Amino acid sequence: MTTTRHPKTLLVIITEAVLEKNLVRDVRDLGAQGWTAVDVRGGGHSGVREGAWEADRTIELKVVCEAAVADAIAAHVLREYAPHFSVAMYFSDVAVLRPHRY
Repeated sequence: MTTTRHPKTLLVIITEAVLEKNLVRDVRDLGAQGWTAVDVRGGGHSGVREGAWEADRTIELKVVCEAAVADAIAAHVLREYAPHFSVAMYFSDVAVLRPHRY
C-alpha cells in the first residue's frame, strides 16, 4: 500500500480557555474544516498558568488546513484577541493522508 502525502499547515494557538467557543466559531468561519482543543498548563514570558481555577485555564487549539486559511486565522487572532488576552501561536508544515478532511 502506498501513501500519498499532501502538504498542509498546522496552526497551534495557545490561549486562555475563555476564548475557546469564540475561536472555534472563528476558525470554522475562516475556512478550517476542523480543530482539536486540549487543556494545557505551562509557563513562559507572561508567567505560569497552572489551571488551578477557572480563570487560569489555558487551551491549545490545533488546526490543520491550507496555508492561506492558517494565515487568515492567525491574522484574525492577532487583531481581535492578542491585544486583550494571552496568546501564543506557531505554524508547522505537516503532511496528511486524507486531504479532503482538511
